[in-house]
Amino acid sequence: MNLRIKSLPDPLSLCLAASVAGTAMLGVAEAGWPAISAAALVAAVAGSMLWQRSRRPAGIAPILAGALESESRAVLVVASDGAELYRNQAARRLLGGAADPLAPLKALAAADDRALAEMERLDAAAAVGAPRRTEVTLVSAGGGREWLTLEVRPAGSPQAVAWIAEDVSARRAIDETLRRENELLSDFVDLLPVGCYSADADGTVRYVNQRLAEWLGKAGDEILGRNLAEVFGIVPNPEEERAELRLRGRSGEVFQALVAHSVFDEGGEMFTRSVVVRDLVPEQQWEKALRAAERRFRWLFDDAPVGIALVDLDGAVGACNLALQAMLGIDRDDMIGRPVIDVVAEENRPAASEQLGKVIAGSTPGTHLEVRLKGRRNLIAQLFVSPSHEDGDISGLVIHFIDATEQRNLEMQFAQSQKMQAMGQLAGGVAHDFNNLLTAMIGFCDLLLQRHGAGDPSFADIMQVKQNANRAASLVRQLLAFSRRQALQPRLLNVTDALAELSNLLRRLLGETIELRMIHGRALGLVRVDPGQFDQVIINLAVNARDAMPGGGALTIRTNAVHVDQPIQRGPELMPAGDYVQIEVADTGTGIGKENLARIFEPFFSTKEVGAGTGLGLSTVYGIVRQTDGFIFVESEPGQGATFSIYLPRIDADPAAETKRAPLPSEAAGADLTGSGTILLVEDEDAVRLFGARALRNKGYTVIEARSGEQAMEVLNGGEPIQVLISDVVMPGMDGVTLARFVRMERPAIKVILISGYSEDVARDGIDPDAGIHFLPKPFSLRQLAGAVKQVMDEG
Repeated sequence: MNLRIKSLPDPLSLCLAASVAGTAMLGVAEAGWPAISAAALVAAVAGSMLWQRSRRPAGIAPILAGALESESRAVLVVASDGAELYRNQAARRLLGGAADPLAPLKALAAADDRALAEMERLDAAAAVGAPRRTEVTLVSAGGGREWLTLEVRPAGSPQAVAWIAEDVSARRAIDETLRRENELLSDFVDLLPVGCYSADADGTVRYVNQRLAEWLGKAGDEILGRNLAEVFGIVPNPEEERAELRLRGRSGEVFQALVAHSVFDEGGEMFTRSVVVRDLVPEQQWEKALRAAERRFRWLFDDAPVGIALVDLDGAVGACNLALQAMLGIDRDDMIGRPVIDVVAEENRPAASEQLGKVIAGSTPGTHLEVRLKGRRNLIAQLFVSPSHEDGDISGLVIHFIDATEQRNLEMQFAQSQKMQAMGQLAGGVAHDFNNLLTAMIGFCDLLLQRHGAGDPSFADIMQVKQNANRAASLVRQLLAFSRRQALQPRLLNVTDALAELSNLLRRLLGETIELRMIHGRALGLVRVDPGQFDQVIINLAVNARDAMPGGGALTIRTNAVHVDQPIQRGPELMPAGDYVQIEVADTGTGIGKENLARIFEPFFSTKEVGAGTGLGLSTVYGIVRQTDGFIFVESEPGQGATFSIYLPRIDADPAAETKRAPLPSEAAGADLTGSGTILLVEDEDAVRLFGARALRNKGYTVIEARSGEQAMEVLNGGEPIQVLISDVVMPGMDGVTLARFVRMERPAIKVILISGYSEDVARDGIDPDAGIHFLPKPFSLRQLAGAVKQVMDEG
């Protein structure tokens, strides 16, 4: 029911309008009648708000505002002086401030001139208080397209205008689906092996299919609107269900035909639905033709690439196609007669049931919703729901199910990848800067230890500083492990042997109250990992398990050789098919809550008390496993313990064939690290450069210092006789990689050592591994630096 309130010249009129509208709204609500229109409510709210601005509150505005608050459309009422009078929940999300309500939408339409022009026309209409309505399409934040209906209108008074916006994307999608279905149905009827037509009570043809038009040798447009007497030469008696006719075809030939029809009433008008079959086919051939038509429909239904369910008015499935059966993993017999809402997951049922009920009731022409489905697989599906009609009334629903699981998984993978990449870059950047600081700390400690022997009172203090710097370096390595930028030295490893060597250490870590069980599989094969990092992974998992079992328990480490036939999707991770060595670490502890499972591998996230953990243990495990091309998954429930499953690519090879680097002479204890020659040291960190220069000068070398790649280029172009170039990788301006490339091309006799707080593979990015360039990771000691220089000098 819509209220019509005549405009009155003063605020009392507006208040009267608000009161009448509110009273009417309450009255019809109590009587069970449809509520008043949103336009009347907007006008009433505007009038009441304006009245309240100049008078004491009348009490009706909150009632009217409450009625509009649940409106699905966004409603914003703005006074002529630019003041905001009212805004409902949808407007708070969709529209901007009162000065420019369309500002957020204009930002989304920045590249769409047509949409911007339409919004400018709305602004112009609002300025003069004129009504205007339009429909625009915008690019959403996810990259898709959204359709919005935008409207501005006087809000019951020249003193205010109402902005109304509605998201009609679902309706547009449903309209497009229905259009395609109608086209498909039209093609289906046109190509039936029988003729079809419909005529009104006067015998005027209102519809004819393509098949009958072809038989009569005319175009469909030539037949529509003509009388049956002109088309057939005789008008079939509508009271007879069947009639025999002699019709003339396109070439003038005469053929026998059987016409069968039924009469139906549509809005008080009588129409016929008629079928024409040529040549008076016998009854069995007639049935054969109908069966062929049914087979064609069944082919279109069953072979559709999306799931389709035909649902009765009571919500039960009347028919479903093969695609839906395959999607849900449910046989047809188990689907027919079953409420369609049963295939929807519990958490989505209330909302889905409400939307389906609205379509059946006819309050909405269709809907689009995304739900999680039950079945053999946990699927995410988009449902396009439209009503089916019979004799003009809604007879049920047609629901199209589109599997959106892979799309959602890809979106999750991308989001997770972006998050972990961003956090990895942060962790890697912090680690790189710390490595520069630790290099200087460890280096200057080494310089001090050359002047303060074991008997010196300062010796113990210097050793404390150095030991704590080395501990800090270990923490930095964990950050690099998470960001997958630590230096690894992978080799072929027998997992059974590695765990056996680690068992004594694990028992000491776990204590007497926790039982350690190791169950080894047979014929595991080998994996290629860094042994030290592998030990760190197992130790971190064991320590986490110990902390989860404060009262004691059991820790089981189980190994198996597994073959994965199909890729496995676990959250955002997709593990390819192949052969893996599986290492399960299972405890009987307190378990992990569902809300924390998705975050346990994030750096600095911890379920322990504040100060009880760094939050780097599991993120380090994750980084090491992923950098080794492996995967790690976790399964846990509160009170049921936790199981971490590590999958490392299995390798069939002889570990004896793995080449191992022989120890360098410079690495031997007490080795002579002195030498002679000119070294160009390029480092933008002053402390690191100062330590390196002093250390190498103490060993007998001549050192030329440069703070940047550009300064180093000036030295190289000056023709200095340089034997070794030592350069940091990450520097402002010209980086170390670019400088190394120049040296290899222009002065190949110079030996190159790159130093970096990142791993070797990151530092060497863009350099041929066979280019003869050496690498020294930070933080390094005086002995490591001098040893690296001695090594390249000895290579000649």
